[in-house]
Amino acid sequence: MNTNDTFWVDRPVLVTGATGLLGYWLVKALLEKQATVICLIRDWVPDSELVRSNLINQVTVVRGDVKEQALLERTLGEYEIDTVFHLAAQTIVTIANRNPVSTFETNIAGTWALLEACRRSPRVRQIVMASSDKAYGDHTNLPYTEDAALQGRHPYDVSKSCADLIAQAYATSYGSPVAITRCGNFYGGGDLNWNRIVPGTIRSLLRSQVPVIRSDGEYIRDYFYCEDGAAAYMLLAEQLAERPELYGQAFNFSNEIQLSVIELVTKITKAMGAYITPKVLNEVSNEIRHQYLSAEKARTVLNWSPTYSLDEGISRTIGWYKEYLGNTQ
Repeated sequence: MNTNDTFWVDRPVLVTGATGLLGYWLVKALLEKQATVICLIRDWVPDSELVRSNLINQVTVVRGDVKEQALLERTLGEYEIDTVFHLAAQTIVTIANRNPVSTFETNIAGTWALLEACRRSPRVRQIVMASSDKAYGDHTNLPYTEDAALQGRHPYDVSKSCADLIAQAYATSYGSPVAITRCGNFYGGGDLNWNRIVPGTIRSLLRSQVPVIRSDGEYIRDYFYCEDGAAAYMLLAEQLAERPELYGQAFNFSNEIQLSVIELVTKITKAMGAYITPKVLNEVSNEIRHQYLSAEKARTVLNWSPTYSLDEGISRTIGWYKEYLGNTQ
C-alpha cells in the first residue's frame, strides 16, 4: 500500500508517543516522505529506536507531558502544525493493572488535553488518534466491527474506551477533524519491552533460552505489523484531508488472523529453526481471552490493505532483532 508521495512534503506534523514502537516507524515513514516532524517526548528513552537510529536528530523535539494542554497549544501554534498523530499512551496491560490511575491520567486526560488544544488551534486540519481493539472490551460475537459497543472493563481497556469516545465527542460536537484507529497487538523491530511475547520469544531463542509465556497460552489475539500500521495511519490522515465525512469515524486495521499465544510462539520458533518448548507460567488475569478484528470497513471505505502477511512481518521482525542483538545465525 502506497501513501501519497506529495501530500507530506514539508507538511508540519506533530507525533505524540514517538519513542514507542509504532511511533518510531511512523516518524521514519513521515521523514521518508519529507514531512517536517515535531515530536512531543516526555521521557528521554536512550534505548528507543528513535534515539538509537539517530532519527531524533532529524526531528524537532518538544519535551513535556501530553496532559499539558498549554504546552500542546504552544506547540501546535508555534510550529504551525497541520496534521497530528496521537500515539502517546501507557500501553502495557500489566502496568495498567498495577497502576490504573497513571494509566487513566495519560490515556484519558492526555486525549482530551490534546483534542482541546487542537480545537483551539485552527491550523490543525487532520488528527489521527490511536485507540485499540481493547476499547471494545469482551464480546461474544467476533470479529469486532466498528459498530460494536465500546465496553472495556479492565483498566487499560477502559482507558481506551474512554479516549475513543472522547474523540468521537469532539468530532460530533465541535467538528474536530479526528479519526480513530483500532488495531490489534503491534509487533515489529524496535520493541524492547521484553515482557511482550514477540520480542521476548525472539530474544530467548537467539540466546538458546526457553521462551516464557506469562498466560496459559490460549489467549487469542490479532497481531499487526508496525510498518503496516504506520502506513495505515498516514493513509487515514490523507483521506481526512479530502473527506470530512470521515470525521469522528473509527477504522479497524488488521490482517484478520486470530492466533493464540502458543500458536504465535510456535510460528516464531519454526521461522527461526529452533525446537524449544516454551515455559507456560499461567499468571495472567484481567485480560480479554479472545479478540480479533474485521478490517472490511478500511478495505471498502479507504481502499486499504496490508502490505505484509503475518509470516512476512515475523520474518522482518526476526531479522531486525538478529541485527540488534548482534546475532548472525
